[in-house]
Amino acid sequence: MLKRVLEPEVMDTWEESVAYDAMDFTDVNTAFAEAAADLGLSAGLVLDAGTGTARIPVLMAEMRPQWQIVGIDLSENMLKLGQQHVAAAHLSDRIRLEKVDAKRLPYDDNSFDLVVSNSIVHHLSDPMPFFKEIDRVLKPNGGLLLRDLFRPPDRATIDRLVAQIGPDYDSPQTKLFRDSLYAAFTVEEVTAMLDRAGLKRIVVYASSDRHWTAERPWRDEG
Repeated sequence: MLKRVLEPEVMDTWEESVAYDAMDFTDVNTAFAEAAADLGLSAGLVLDAGTGTARIPVLMAEMRPQWQIVGIDLSENMLKLGQQHVAAAHLSDRIRLEKVDAKRLPYDDNSFDLVVSNSIVHHLSDPMPFFKEIDRVLKPNGGLLLRDLFRPPDRATIDRLVAQIGPDYDSPQTKLFRDSLYAAFTVEEVTAMLDRAGLKRIVVYASSDRHWTAERPWRDEG
C-alpha cells in the first residue's frame, strides 16, 4: 500500500488562497451541496468544517433557505475571500464565517442539526480529534456529510488521476492535487476512524474514482 505523505494543515498565504479559489470546483461543490440538501433537514443549524472560501455554504444556503450556516476555517485569507463570496450572494444574514480549529470546536454539545465537511480530512495529520468533536457537537438525530479524496494504491494510479485533470490546472494547482492524493486516507482507514470516534449510523463508500463519502441522514425524532 502507498504510504501517506502529509501536506500542510492550513493554506494561509494570500497567494495560496487565491490559487485555490481560482480552481474550478463548481461541479464537485454543487454535487456536495446537493447531497447535503438531500439528507432530510428542512430547517436548522449547519456547521461546515474547513469551509475554505465558503463556496459550499453559499450553494447550500441557496438550496435550503431555512438553514443557518456556520462556516469555520483556520485560514484567515480563505475566510477573507469567503466573506466576499457570502456578501456578493447577499447571504450575510444566514452564513457566519469564523476562524476556528475543527479539532477544538468552541461550540456546546449537541449544537448542530447537520455537520458537513468537504476536503478537510486529508489536511489533518490525525483526524480523530476532529471526528470526536463532530460526535460531540452533533445532535443525536443530526445528519452528517463528509467527503474527501482517498489515497490510491500506487503511484501509477496517482499519475493517471493527475493526467486526467487536463490543462485547466496550472503547475501549482496540479502539484496541489497530487500532494492531496498522497496525503489522503483510504476508505478503510476512514471507516475505522469514524467507528473509533463513536459516530453511529454512518455509511462510508467510494463515491467516485478519487473520493470517499461518509454520510448519515438527519432523523426526525419529533
